[in-house]
Amino acid sequence: MYAAVPNDETTKQMGLFQRPVRGTQTMQKEKVLIIKLGYSETLVGEVSRTTSLGDVLRSAVILSRYKDAHVTWLVDEKAIALLKGNPYISRILTYDLTNVLQLKAERFDTIINLEKVAGVCAFADSLTGWRRYGFRFDPETGDTNAYDGSHHVLEICLNQKDKIANTKYWEDILFGMVGGQWQGEVPSIGYKPSSIVKYDIGFNHHVGEKWPIKAWPAEHWKELEALINGKYSISWQQGLKSIEDYIEWINSCALIVTNDSLGLHIAHALEKKIISFFGPTVSNEVYIKHGVKLLPEKKYDCLPCLSNVCIKERPCLYDISPRTVYDLVEKYLGKL
Repeated sequence: MYAAVPNDETTKQMGLFQRPVRGTQTMQKEKVLIIKLGYSETLVGEVSRTTSLGDVLRSAVILSRYKDAHVTWLVDEKAIALLKGNPYISRILTYDLTNVLQLKAERFDTIINLEKVAGVCAFADSLTGWRRYGFRFDPETGDTNAYDGSHHVLEICLNQKDKIANTKYWEDILFGMVGGQWQGEVPSIGYKPSSIVKYDIGFNHHVGEKWPIKAWPAEHWKELEALINGKYSISWQQGLKSIEDYIEWINSCALIVTNDSLGLHIAHALEKKIISFFGPTVSNEVYIKHGVKLLPEKKYDCLPCLSNVCIKERPCLYDISPRTVYDLVEKYLGKL
């Protein structure tokens, strides 16, 4: 069990201090710092220097809670395109020495650290802020710990059984971390695509090298294409070398058929119709406003395994049949 450490909001409620009144009209806005680099997924225990673009985008859902604030977002440079142009972000800073030194000299009303990298937590704790949410550094153990309201999130990260048993959407958990209540908001994406809908269906079939078993089998994609047989226009995944081009491609499709990947979260943010595939990863925590999450039709005793390597002779996603997907395509597009 982790030791409870009151965040500054708790301390404020106890009457130990009051927020100062700012002197100018501009500075009367709440000054908020969000630290979400993408090095650690908020609900996953693993820490990596490979930027999780999907996790950065999903975190943007909390911006609706701070739409009247002056928000600074500290992020890895690879994820800037997902945030740039977001009307709820006043300033985007990349995680480098110059910006770290600048932030250490500033003061914030609220600091939200969604990174579990111990060094990043120590840096966040060193900044001046009245309220703190998310993850913190434990100077006694040298490990990551949590502020009040986030201990259960850390337990979900560190305990696979807790993660699988969780029934709350990721957004609901994230809002709870910052003392709010999620009301069905979707992430606010920064880049605004200009493409028009040109294709009925987009096949978002690629997955990253980290999670190869999240891929629906290649032969299933081909079989689905054969079942559609020209009735609807199909575009195979495009824009792999540029986030902006990728967003433009997704926006050009009326319906996205997708693995559990960044494309799923971009399509959700763009409020596209979605047919998605889950097996190795947890589907319960993923909210899709306009679409469906498909699970293997055969019963497995290992799902979700939360592993990037399958120990079975036949991976579970083989048991999501192309016919099932085709029937859903007809459901969503049949009236076109």
